[in-house]
Amino acid sequence: MGKVYTLRRQQSIPVSREKVWDFISSPSNLKKITPPYMGFDITSPEEPGKMYEGMIITYTVTPFAGIPMTWVTEITHIEEGRYFVDEQRSGPYAFWHHQHFIEPDGDGVIMTDIVTYSPPFGILGRIANLLFIRSRLKEIFDFRNKVLSEWTTSSHHN
Repeated sequence: MGKVYTLRRQQSIPVSREKVWDFISSPSNLKKITPPYMGFDITSPEEPGKMYEGMIITYTVTPFAGIPMTWVTEITHIEEGRYFVDEQRSGPYAFWHHQHFIEPDGDGVIMTDIVTYSPPFGILGRIANLLFIRSRLKEIFDFRNKVLSEWTTSSHHN
């Protein structure tokens, strides 16, 4: 495995922990918070319901150069209402480990994402990370933050 990188993001969400948890722990909502150009589609044989430890979710995603890839992740840890971890089992990265935490903050929550990843292809992957992988990941989280902000201000969640 090549060099390992970490991307950490935090977002304040003025919605109850229960509502945020219901939203983020439903795999079908992942498509809503992923930029359309990523071509993100769940391809698991049955529509994944509420996530559980050991759950395998398969997707098609187009992360680089317009080439669709299969991405297989496993939900490896869950503490209901507090955090979950997804890990890549097969896909575009040499290593991918994504921790999602939600903590109460006044009337809402602070959501923290910690992504630890290693690009594929050794030294070429390091160069690719500098050139576009890291900025693409940041773009995805910026998009997600925007969608979640809009979701929190939509009338049916007030």
